[in-house]
Amino acid sequence: MTDDVAHSHPVGASKEDRLRELIGVLSAYIEQYHGGWVRMVGLEGEILRVELGGACEGCDLTQTTLQGWIGGTVRQFFPEIERVEAVES
Repeated sequence: MTDDVAHSHPVGASKEDRLRELIGVLSAYIEQYHGGWVRMVGLEGEILRVELGGACEGCDLTQTTLQGWIGGTVRQFFPEIERVEAVES
């Protein structure tokens, strides 16, 4: 393994900062292709709290997006996250 690996976050960034960056990448996709967005509200222990907005508000697929897509992607990179919860704005 070489030391010149490119990172999308500062090397040594905190777990919270890396999670925030990942949520930002997911949000950019959701905004571009679905008209909604997601932002990280906070991390409490191993529970990630996010806010969904835009086209996600009132959408019948919001829970699928939250648990299947956002939660599934987060757990690929952070398997210790127990759950992802949406909070009201």
